[in-house]
Amino acid sequence: MAEKHDLRALASSIQAVASPFRSYLSELHEKYRYLNDGTVADYIPELALAKPEWFGICAVTVEGQVFDVGDGDKQFTIGSISKPFIYGLALEDRGREYVNSKVSVEPTGEAFNSIVLDEKTNRPYNPMVNAGAIATTDLIKGNSATERLKRILEMFRRYTGRTPDINVPVFLSEKATGNRHRAIAYLMLNFGMVTDRIEETLDLYFQQCSIMVNAHDLAMMAATLANGGINPISGERAIDERYVQDVISVMLTCGMYNYSGEWAYRVGMPAKSGVCGGITALVPSKLGIGTFSPLVDIKGNSVRGIKVCEDLARDFGLHLFNVAKPERDLKDWVEGGDSVDSW
Repeated sequence: MAEKHDLRALASSIQAVASPFRSYLSELHEKYRYLNDGTVADYIPELALAKPEWFGICAVTVEGQVFDVGDGDKQFTIGSISKPFIYGLALEDRGREYVNSKVSVEPTGEAFNSIVLDEKTNRPYNPMVNAGAIATTDLIKGNSATERLKRILEMFRRYTGRTPDINVPVFLSEKATGNRHRAIAYLMLNFGMVTDRIEETLDLYFQQCSIMVNAHDLAMMAATLANGGINPISGERAIDERYVQDVISVMLTCGMYNYSGEWAYRVGMPAKSGVCGGITALVPSKLGIGTFSPLVDIKGNSVRGIKVCEDLARDFGLHLFNVAKPERDLKDWVEGGDSVDSW
């Protein structure tokens, strides 16, 4: 089975090299590489070490074609992009109804790190804000902190196709400066939304946010969701297909911080961003996209990454609710069909 997938990956990579879609992505990279709006996140010293010029784009189709452009292999900590994937694992561990009793799925106009819960239900608003993400992490099963962490790392291995590493200095910095997270956790403990293993769960949360990824990984993770939960390269299932719709639904409505409504309107792809500069986005049954550029706007979203996704959505008609004929047909551009001659 592994040999079969290796051959498939080789064939897909050969096809991708000659694909017009690669040239398109290269032009996008060139178009936005000198866009210097935004700033590098610096709320902990390690994040401020990122260079503003770093910029990577990757796309992975559900058939397994991979297109890497620019700094696609430059590693950074996953941060908030971990949240929808942990939410998916919690759904597998506890089931939809139980998870929903602890974490709502409503968008909120509040900042992602607000110390606030729904006044009627006392639940965090959704799994993409910090309160909801902490509550979701608390739901991950395991007989010990080590077992719970191993299950999280194994989950990300299935999504990315490689064994993930944790950036220990970032984890320790997050832990040392995490008093706001502790305040959120104890507020939720008061209302029964989390268990009393506060420090263990917070350590787990800080560790999940300190996992190292790159744009290629983000595209693979998104493509896995787009492919119904199956990694398109390895063929390994990363998440039960029953819960893929839950994960991508909250990504669409809540995944881009306080820009989520505008994003759903302009881009229309389920996505999740992080203040380190990554964006993972997907089009169900078609492809996953990963971008990395550490210059982020005041809402915490990568400036270049948003521009790339806007262009992709417009040029290939990738908005989920698009019904107009797109300017370019994605399949033809990926496979090199005759209709790209007029480009």
